[in-house]
Amino acid sequence: MENVLRPLIVVGGSVLLTLFLGWASDRLLRQADQRHHETPLWGLLRRGRIPYQLVLCAALLRGSYDEAKLLDDHHVGIGRALTLVLIGSAAWLVIRIAAAVVETSYSRYARAHRDAARVRRVRTQVSLIMRVVSAVVGVVAVAAMLLTFPAMRAAGASILASAGIVGIVAGVAAQSTLSNLFAGLQIAFGDMVRIGDTVVVDGEWGTVDEITLTFLTVRTWDERRITMPVSYFTSKPFENWSRGGAQMTGTVYFHVDHSAPVETMRERLRDILRQCPAWDGRAYSLVVTDTTPNTMEVRALVTAKDADDIWTVRVAVREEMIRWLSEHHPYALPRVNTAEAVRPPHHLDGRFAVPGARPAPPDESGPGRSDGTRSRQSEGASWVTANRPPGKG
Repeated sequence: MENVLRPLIVVGGSVLLTLFLGWASDRLLRQADQRHHETPLWGLLRRGRIPYQLVLCAALLRGSYDEAKLLDDHHVGIGRALTLVLIGSAAWLVIRIAAAVVETSYSRYARAHRDAARVRRVRTQVSLIMRVVSAVVGVVAVAAMLLTFPAMRAAGASILASAGIVGIVAGVAAQSTLSNLFAGLQIAFGDMVRIGDTVVVDGEWGTVDEITLTFLTVRTWDERRITMPVSYFTSKPFENWSRGGAQMTGTVYFHVDHSAPVETMRERLRDILRQCPAWDGRAYSLVVTDTTPNTMEVRALVTAKDADDIWTVRVAVREEMIRWLSEHHPYALPRVNTAEAVRPPHHLDGRFAVPGARPAPPDESGPGRSDGTRSRQSEGASWVTANRPPGKG
C-alpha cells in the first residue's frame, strides 16, 4: 500500500502545489494590473505563467522524486529529463520577464517623449536588445543542458583548450555573419535607420518594418517585403526621408502651351491646396522651369508632414490641375502646331536669294501662259540667267 501511496502523494502533491501557486500568482498579478493600469508590467508578467508553472513543477518533482521510489531502474534518466525541463523552462521564464521589463520601460519612454524620431530610435534599440538577451539566454541554457551529460562534462577541458583555434576558424568561416551582426549593433545604437523610417533602398521606396541583428525588412507601398542584410546599410548609401524630421517637400511638373495663364494656375494651385487635408500649409509655389519649341514646363512645389501625405498632395494637385485646365483653359494644353511657318523676308518664291545677287525681275506677262502671265519655270530660268556671275557661259 505504501508503494502505491508514496508516488501518488509525491507526484500528485507536486502537481497540485504547482497549480495552486500558479493560480495565486496569476490572481495577484491581475489585481496589480487593475490597480496600476497605467503600466503594462503586470499584464506582461502574466504571459510568463506557463513557464513559471513548469519551473515550479520540474523543481518540485526533481527534489522529491527520490522519495517516490518509482521506476528505480530508470531513476537516472528521469532525473536528467526533469533537469533538462527545469533548465529549459527557467530560460523561457527569464526571457518572458526580460521582455516584460523592457516593454514596460519602452512604454514609459514613449509616453514621456513626443519626438517620433527619438521614440523610433529607442524602439529599434529595444528590439535588438531583446534579441541579444534571447540569444544569450538560449546559449547559456543549451550549454547547461549539455553539461548535465557526463560525456560532455569530460570533453569540456579539451574544448576549452582548443577554443582559440576553433574561434579563429569559426571567425573566418562566419565572416559574413559576424559582419552583419556588428552592422546590426551599429545600426541600433548609431541611429542610422530606425523602425518606421521611410527609406529608398536600391530604387525601392518603403518603410522599415523590422530590424534584426543580421537583416532588415522594408515594406514597400504595394505591400511587398524586401529583406536585405544590415551590412548593406553600413557599406552603401541610401535615402532616409525620416532622418532629422518627417516633413517633406514634393514637386509636380506640367507641360503646357506657351499661352497658358501661369498666374491663374498659381491661384488655382492655392485653392487646390486649401481643399487638400494632407497639405501642411508650410509652403507652395508655381514657376516656369523650362521651355521647348512646343511647350513650357511648369513646376508646382508643395509640402506635407510626412512621405505618405506628400504623395497624396502631389496626386491631388496633378489631378485637379489637369481637370481644371481641360475644362476652363483647353488652349493651354500641349498641342501640335500644324500652321504654315512664316517665311523670312529674303525668301523668294520657294528659294533663298544668293547674298549680293540682284533682286528678281517683276512679274510680267509673257509667252507660255494663256492667262497673260509668265510660267514659273520660265520666270525662274530668266532670273537665274540674269543673275549668272560674269564669265559663266
